[in-house]
Amino acid sequence: MDTSKYLLLFFLTTLLLLPTSTTASPNITAIFAFGDSILDPGNNNRLSTIFRSDHPPYGIDFPGRIPSGRFSDGKLATDFLVSQLGIKELLPAYLDPALTDRDLLTGASFASAGTGLDDLTASEANVLTLNAQLRNFMQALQRMRSIAGQQEVDRVVENALFMVAAGTNDMLYNFYGLPLRRTYSLSGYQDLLLQNLENVIRTLHSTGARRVAVVGLPPIGCMPVSVTLGSLMPSFHMLQRVCVDQQNSDSQVYNAKLKALTSRLQATLPGSRVVYVDVYTPIMDMVISPAAFGLEKTTEGCCGLGSVEMGPLCNALAPKCPDPSKYLSGMLLIPHNQLTCFLPTNSDKNFFPPSSFKSLIRLCFDNSVGYTYRGMFS
Repeated sequence: MDTSKYLLLFFLTTLLLLPTSTTASPNITAIFAFGDSILDPGNNNRLSTIFRSDHPPYGIDFPGRIPSGRFSDGKLATDFLVSQLGIKELLPAYLDPALTDRDLLTGASFASAGTGLDDLTASEANVLTLNAQLRNFMQALQRMRSIAGQQEVDRVVENALFMVAAGTNDMLYNFYGLPLRRTYSLSGYQDLLLQNLENVIRTLHSTGARRVAVVGLPPIGCMPVSVTLGSLMPSFHMLQRVCVDQQNSDSQVYNAKLKALTSRLQATLPGSRVVYVDVYTPIMDMVISPAAFGLEKTTEGCCGLGSVEMGPLCNALAPKCPDPSKYLSGMLLIPHNQLTCFLPTNSDKNFFPPSSFKSLIRLCFDNSVGYTYRGMFS
């Protein structure tokens, strides 16, 4: 069964328990996305980088079975969101030459697979830094103003949903992998990332953004590449495919700091709704109880041996699993098509306008969903 609906139920049920706003709020006008591969629908297709997925087997479940540049077997979370909210069918890549100025008025993704909150991460991969993504957004604002005018663009931006997802590549490659940032302590490097993230959010706010969702770190120690590398390290679990507990603990520490940051920014940025999106908890629940979500493989990917294959290593010659829906990670480093469900919970009871919230409810509550997250009502 599609685990995205389970996760959506988890977050939306929590939202249902919160008081509703008595102040009317306009519908979400657009979605603008920034970050790494989980939000990149193909910007890297235009870059000279190995972090590209515009080739088979990516896209085997995408409309037309086209490898569009999404690091997934199908659609991304942002595609599901814009469709369910009635904005448009797919969220396009900003660097797609087919993207028109009018398309921008309903949103685009500026994300670049392989990037991070640390510019060093992006430079190693030859992809777009977060600052480069912000510059592209500034350019997009000019394009929109040229056809719609300042007032209309201000309205669109003020009522848009901004999503930011980055940080995993920084920890995975710069801190755990190639120790290029080991001059920092773990806490010091996390603080560096969060300071850079704060700068991104403040810049977005200065352009008129008022509704920002920031995605936390997943349990990095349970990602296929981490499990593989961990199994090669001398330890009690050597040669066993188990999660790396220390890396998961590090993710939790980072997420606690991130949650505090989003709360502080919401309190200090005028008119803002800045929320932390918890992806750690539902993913760990799937790792612990895979059968409850219809999953069979939680520490292996769907491509090749399922150990480290991604990007160029996941190609037409690599063997593929017969059913990606049985794999937690699919063809992504984190669950395929599942960020759709990682929606803000009790960080801000008024994050979604009522009409938009009802649209997301419909995505969740159908005949295939009957799971209630453990502890929800305790």
